[in-house]
Amino acid sequence: MLDAHAHFEFYKKDAPQVIEECRKELRAVVDSITEYRKAHVWKSWELLKPHFGFVFPTLGYHPNEARRGNWEKVEKVENFILEHKDEIVAVGEIGLDCHYAENERQRENQRAIFRHFLELAVELELPVVIHAREAEREAFELVQKVGARAYFHSFAGSIELAREIAENGHPIGINTGIVFIPEVKAVAKAIEVDHLLVETDSPYMSPVRGRRNIPCNVRVAIEEVAKLKGMEFEEVERITEGNTVRFFSLKL
Repeated sequence: MLDAHAHFEFYKKDAPQVIEECRKELRAVVDSITEYRKAHVWKSWELLKPHFGFVFPTLGYHPNEARRGNWEKVEKVENFILEHKDEIVAVGEIGLDCHYAENERQRENQRAIFRHFLELAVELELPVVIHAREAEREAFELVQKVGARAYFHSFAGSIELAREIAENGHPIGINTGIVFIPEVKAVAKAIEVDHLLVETDSPYMSPVRGRRNIPCNVRVAIEEVAKLKGMEFEEVERITEGNTVRFFSLKL
């Protein structure tokens, strides 16, 4: 099994232990190292670097940080990405989040910084990991305009938009929230498995209330997709794993 999106760095001092536990069940985890509040990409990188090969890193700038419009920090993160462009498998997560953007100025900051990193990814010939909340359509349209290859992680938008995203060659992330988020379940049911990746978004989106999520729980997302599709677990595992390997060009 592969987890297409997690955040080991948010476990802080527990990260090495959680990673070692996950090695027993998973082939690999794609970790979206993203600039967010006090979680600086350079600190997260150093924490996870000893585990690269099992952990495949991306580097990005979270929209909830982008709303602040701190271009000095944007430049620092951009330079860090350029320094490590040959070691990462994507740029991200980046995107738009209108749920937390308090006003139009913050949304404009998000848009400008999102576009900045999309263009950087295209320049570096790297795919992107997209965070889009209450802004899925706008994020998709900008991805199309810039010409990026995008993974829409933890997608909870409409079925109609999910179909459009898939038809344009971008994979869609089904996370462990499938057990309690109706929109995730609906998209998982409607979209062919060939267009899906499975993820946990750990330590968030736990399928068990009151417990911290872990990448090993990606099994739950696979099980739920298999039930919805009337497929065997092993078949969904094989297809989604292949989708993840191809999209991120993982060298397992």
